[in-house]
Amino acid sequence: MTSDRNKRYTIKELSAEFDVTPRTLRYYEDQGLLSPERRGQHRIYHATDRVRLAWILRGRRVGFSLAEIGEMLDLYDVGDGRETQRAVTLKRCNERIKALEAQREDLNATLNELQGFAALISSMTRDTETGQWIHADTGEPLASYGP
Repeated sequence: MTSDRNKRYTIKELSAEFDVTPRTLRYYEDQGLLSPERRGQHRIYHATDRVRLAWILRGRRVGFSLAEIGEMLDLYDVGDGRETQRAVTLKRCNERIKALEAQREDLNATLNELQGFAALISSMTRDTETGQWIHADTGEPLASYGP
């Protein structure tokens, strides 16, 4: 019986398991993020490649660049029980959280502005006598809704 640690995977098996294309796996290999064993034209992936692929895909989902992911992966084997990898990854995660929170604030401000503008536009009607745009509820002119 083969333990999970000694299990081998084909490119087709890993592609199917992680719902990525073989081309994606080859790209990650070209970027130095995966290093499968080669037997002729065939790639044989090991359990460590599987774990690295899971890490890569999770990193991509949360917005890390491949360079950042590579840096974090490279820290796995520095010989300190993965403490440096943990610290760097935590730092990168916190930086990403702050960046996303800032983006969310910007998005909320833009949404509020857009909702206000849409409300103004939807409240407009044309005065049948003057042809001027007026507020539908108050009848007041709306001459300054645009540039």
